[in-house]
Amino acid sequence: MAEKKGGKTAERIKKLALPVCERLGLSLWDVRYEKEGATQYLRVLIDKEGGLDLSSCEEFSREFNKILDKEDPIDQSYVFEAGSPGLNRELKSEDHFNAFVGKEVSIKLYKAVNGEKELKAVLLSYDKNRKAIKLDGVETEILLSDCAYVRAADDDLF
Repeated sequence: MAEKKGGKTAERIKKLALPVCERLGLSLWDVRYEKEGATQYLRVLIDKEGGLDLSSCEEFSREFNKILDKEDPIDQSYVFEAGSPGLNRELKSEDHFNAFVGKEVSIKLYKAVNGEKELKAVLLSYDKNRKAIKLDGVETEILLSDCAYVRAADDDLF
């Protein structure tokens, strides 16, 4: 899971979004700055204990839009979206992996492990130093650099 394009922009946006999330009782799951077709998208994925509702997304969007207008952190046009990371949320940070230890995850690998490129298994541990995970039923440690993605399994969310 190499750093994707827009990584530096996403980091700047995270620093701006985090205080807004904290003030509103939300958690910041991820920030993505990515191009689709000819359009750049800034996606801020938020969450809330007990589940995210539309009014929380609207409140965050209103407050964060003001900050984006004031700070002007992106020097080109883009579409801003705020929303939930969804049931199949992608795990990227140490906090994400630690929150899902003991829960089922879905993984897509660049190259096969034990003859499989797609796995669904319980996450046993995360090694932040090696950037690797161990899964139930898989005899070897899997480096995150060998994963196209690691996501929450849709049937085992919180």
